Amino acid sequence: MYQPLADLLRPQTLDEVYGQEHLLGKKGILRRLIDGGKIPNMIFYGPSGTGKTTVAKIIAQQTNRTLFQLNATTASTADIKEITAQLDTFLAPNGILLYLDEIQSFNKKQQQTLLDYIESGKITLIASTTENPYFYVFNAILSRSTVFEFKQINAEAALKAVKRSVAFLEQRNALTAQPEEGALEYIAGSCGGDIRKAMNAVEVLFSAGQPKDGVLPLTLEDAKAVTQKSALRADREGDNFYDLLSALQKSVRGSDPDAACHYLARLLEAGQMQAACRRLMVIACEDVGLAFPQIIPIVKSCVDAALMLGMPEARIPLGDAAVLMATSPKSNSAHVALDEALADIRNGLGRGFPRHLQNMHADSFTMEREQGYQYPHSYPNHWVMQQYLPDDLAGRTYYEYGSNKLEQSAKQYWDAIKGK
Repeated sequence: MYQPLADLLRPQTLDEVYGQEHLLGKKGILRRLIDGGKIPNMIFYGPSGTGKTTVAKIIAQQTNRTLFQLNATTASTADIKEITAQLDTFLAPNGILLYLDEIQSFNKKQQQTLLDYIESGKITLIASTTENPYFYVFNAILSRSTVFEFKQINAEAALKAVKRSVAFLEQRNALTAQPEEGALEYIAGSCGGDIRKAMNAVEVLFSAGQPKDGVLPLTLEDAKAVTQKSALRADREGDNFYDLLSALQKSVRGSDPDAACHYLARLLEAGQMQAACRRLMVIACEDVGLAFPQIIPIVKSCVDAALMLGMPEARIPLGDAAVLMATSPKSNSAHVALDEALADIRNGLGRGFPRHLQNMHADSFTMEREQGYQYPHSYPNHWVMQQYLPDDLAGRTYYEYGSNKLEQSAKQYWDAIKGK
């Protein structure tokens, strides 16, 4: 029966797990917990292919616990009850270690089914998730568990796994692999931090290869073909999608055009052009703002052009927009002012209107006819001092001029007129 290479080469000890030194290095806290044998309820959070399942299996081996595995996407409450029925039997003399993959797929009732058992210690829960557990796992489970974050595997660690896979397949197939320069490094760098994908790519290369005289060439062209877009993580339902959007905006806000191009390219390559367009419009209004207000229609034009053109040509106007915004002056003064005004309203402030701002057409013969409104265009410089905020907010300041040239020019203009 076929067994995937990633499963055949699954690490059997913590030292064989790649890329999680912050948890499993000699001084890593998870390593110390496992070596001590006292395993708490845990949630492993991180991308696919980073070793979460492998570490759970190693924990079961080292602690002599019976390991049960469930995938929350297909498991039911009945599956949990079937496992708990084996408690206090010879099948689980030391209690049960339950590895629950994709716990975010369990609803609240299903997660609560586990509570009594994990509180008593009869079940030690190791749950894994690719989504932020603080958003997707219910508080009752979170409060009884320790969260450990598994990091995306870097290219250096992935290359070790790739070379190990090549060596194993050479021995199994009695072949000598002859990798073209850069081929193995390309697989390691293009697997998106997923060791499983990297191993699968090596396995496909060997299966599709054409050995000659016991030598199997592994070409860079073939490596590119089998990896395709595996490095891209941009599932709209996943954390990584929102991380990409966040990284794009923060790079533009931080005035780094190189990083802005990088994250925009990742979004486009992952097929998320519309999401990129929307975020670029947000950036124009939120981060460049009044420092260069003309940028809003400029970016809108770039977005419209991109949506009309489609990929691959859409990258041209979107690249223009990203670089222009990254190299533009920045100001968030306007939306900060509005946010402060919203906060006051939500706190119950700002009731009613100054009498002179009310609509005269709403007045009736029983109401005071004279509002006392002063029409600014009838005064020098089209300005006159009068109260505009409601009485309970009179004198409140929301907007502070930004330090950029445009807003400072406006400040000087109004300071002169208002006699400040």
